[in-house]
Amino acid sequence: MKIPTTLKHKPVIVSENYENVDGRYANRTDAKGLSLGLAQWNDRGKVEISAKVWRYTGEKWSRQSEELPLHRVLDLSILLCRSMEYFREAYRYEQLYNPENPVIDRVGLQGDAMTVSVCTDNEHIREDIKLFSQALSDDGELIGERLRTLSAILKEMGY
Repeated sequence: MKIPTTLKHKPVIVSENYENVDGRYANRTDAKGLSLGLAQWNDRGKVEISAKVWRYTGEKWSRQSEELPLHRVLDLSILLCRSMEYFREAYRYEQLYNPENPVIDRVGLQGDAMTVSVCTDNEHIREDIKLFSQALSDDGELIGERLRTLSAILKEMGY
């Protein structure tokens, strides 16, 4: 299925077969494509690149398609990696985290730091963190394959 090129997001680089590789949803997903292109929020004279997940309902392109600035895609990747690293050792805590110190890490970015922490404002955190940990474990192979691929590409690029 071809990603639309007549909408506000202007695709430049695309993966139009994403539905075949969408993790556990492969071959039964509404996420039909990914693109990198010119962001829909661009103003005259100011151009930003964004990443977009294109969703198709079977009848039309969905308004639930997501568009993210590239730095947010990377920030989400950082958040995921820090979380995975944390959960490797979280078993040491009775509740899988320390309620007295829920901060997992502070990742330095742009002169400050992105705080990574357990969301103690979640009233169901005790149950939800167990479910989250189990889901990370269940998806370990799926996520690991993508991280190994990303690692190899980053090494090729000199990072």
